[in-house]
Amino acid sequence: MLTLEVLLLILVAYILINVAVYVVQERFLFRPEVLPQHFEYKYDSPFEELFFDVKPGVRINGLHFFAEETVGLVIYFHGNSRSIKGWGKFAADFTQHGFDVVMIDYRGFGKSTGKRSEKELKGDAQFIYQQLLGKFPESRILIYGRSMGSGFATKLASANFPRLLILDAPYYSLRRVTRRYLPFIPVQWVLRYPVRTYSWLKYVKCPVRILHGTNDRLIPLAQSQDLVKVMPHQVKLYEIKEGGHNNLPLYKQYHDSMATILEEAKQLPDDRRDLRVDLF
Repeated sequence: MLTLEVLLLILVAYILINVAVYVVQERFLFRPEVLPQHFEYKYDSPFEELFFDVKPGVRINGLHFFAEETVGLVIYFHGNSRSIKGWGKFAADFTQHGFDVVMIDYRGFGKSTGKRSEKELKGDAQFIYQQLLGKFPESRILIYGRSMGSGFATKLASANFPRLLILDAPYYSLRRVTRRYLPFIPVQWVLRYPVRTYSWLKYVKCPVRILHGTNDRLIPLAQSQDLVKVMPHQVKLYEIKEGGHNNLPLYKQYHDSMATILEEAKQLPDDRRDLRVDLF
């Protein structure tokens, strides 16, 4: 039988573990590559560097990749690691189909500055969206979110009227992902980034397309399957056979699926209130 002293020690240890998780969780959720402000991006395809001054002390860095004949714009939210320096090569997945790409770095990633929080990241996304509406009609904007970025992409789509939302290896919520790895932690109290993708998905007004590998061990396919259940008549899932979490671009089925999705996007009716087809 455990003594009172032992029980107290166990309780104290459990509390300390929870405190540690609360304090250090950002180091596990976000793994940024920080770039000096004078860093110069170099790509073979045409691009332009962008800066979005959200508020004093917060400047979001981005890259605008240009298609030869633009039919629309993809706003790209990348995963939880590196910076747009490394993610930039994936813009070709869209530019080859006629879509410009604006890819941004979150606060603390690359050249972007500012202190992160879930509320601030959502606010940054909306600010950038509003800025881009000055260049592209909303009826021609697609929102793409990869892994960590899928939740913020869904939130942005839920508050606006984009043409299409594409989610790549998304999670049902970060709370569910965390509970999978730390089942003994009361995540509802400890997690500072619950990111409830499933909740925001209910308010998305455009078609939603999901790509997910069947062998994804970090975020299991079941999380995307559950997202489909939230809006079964609006969401379509493309299961990439044998694909993992970080290797989907290695599979032909992934590129074929993306091509199908983007061609479908071109055929969607232009029924947004701010349509200006003369720009295209």
